[in-house]
Amino acid sequence: MSDYQLEIKQIVDYPRCRVYREFVQSLISDRNIRTNGSSGLFHYTVLCSYANFRTSYRRLDGISYTVYPGEWVCRLSELVEHLRVRTRRQALQILERLQEQNFIQYSILGRGHLVKYRIKGWRRHNTVLDYNCPCQKETGFFFLPISIANELISIERCSEMDIILDLWLSAVYNDTQVQGSFAGPVAYFRNGSGCPLISYADLSQRWGISKATVGRVLKKLTKEGYISMLTFPGRHGTAIYLQNYLSTMFQVSDVMVDKEEVAMSLNIKIQLPEEENPCCGDQDTSVPEQSVFVSKSSLELIAAKVLKILEIQGIACSQCSKSKYKLYPLSDDCRVASEAEQLQGTMPRLRMELFCADNTPVYTFDLTLKSVDHRGGADNG
Repeated sequence: MSDYQLEIKQIVDYPRCRVYREFVQSLISDRNIRTNGSSGLFHYTVLCSYANFRTSYRRLDGISYTVYPGEWVCRLSELVEHLRVRTRRQALQILERLQEQNFIQYSILGRGHLVKYRIKGWRRHNTVLDYNCPCQKETGFFFLPISIANELISIERCSEMDIILDLWLSAVYNDTQVQGSFAGPVAYFRNGSGCPLISYADLSQRWGISKATVGRVLKKLTKEGYISMLTFPGRHGTAIYLQNYLSTMFQVSDVMVDKEEVAMSLNIKIQLPEEENPCCGDQDTSVPEQSVFVSKSSLELIAAKVLKILEIQGIACSQCSKSKYKLYPLSDDCRVASEAEQLQGTMPRLRMELFCADNTPVYTFDLTLKSVDHRGGADNG
């Protein structure tokens, strides 16, 4: 029987994002996140989460209503609770606004006590099942187009709940087109740069709020466990990573995001500490006594950092006291020249090997060091 390896990705080119109903229900029940001043993204997502995938029937007040794919019928009081508003009038105003923007179509039934709505374009983005069966509203998922999310975000001032959904829908994971996405699911707003770093000024313009409010909301979402922020010095900006994204989207364990690992993937300079005795645990070490490009102490610092990154990635051997490693430069024949450094020589490369207690090699890594231009931005990996 053949062995298969599952590769999980959330790519930029995919025009829709999968949204789990269970996640939407958790947002509805989280009263710590405000919904006032909404642009409509949260409300539209809630309506989509209750829409049918197949034809079903719902009996309300003694009357059986046929509900087709992309539709739902419910009491107005239920809709008030789902949309997180206080009055029926506010719920109807939300429906009216979404209908004017051509996202939904709704009607009032049962002498004003019932609401039936239809999500426009539902069949283009979600599979419609032919058979009739009741549709669960707290399990499964639906697809929400990125274009509709961007359109809703641009209409009015965003609420805290809109911002959570915008970050969630903008998440990219394990995509070669986006730097830093291999470290974890990162918010990337598809600006074509391939870099997820963004400033508060850009977020202020995107969400229609002040930079001070952007900082307050992001700090709150970090405290609530929705995101983790990695802020870099100078004008680099901030990278926003989604917490609990992989466990919700793919039912796999979430990853720990290391700031210095992300910095290396984004070509941002990493400042090595001043001390010359890095902590590598109790492992036996072996580094070259002489190096043509960096000192022995710096190589030990590099090795310590690599071992820490490997531990975060789940390689337990990297911190085992019985293991040991060897770090040595590769020969000129193994070096690879970059286009920018062809005239200045090749980039120095190292080979790092991890050995078990019985001197059995278990892992081998190639490390490439780039020079840093201290006059401008950094260029090290």
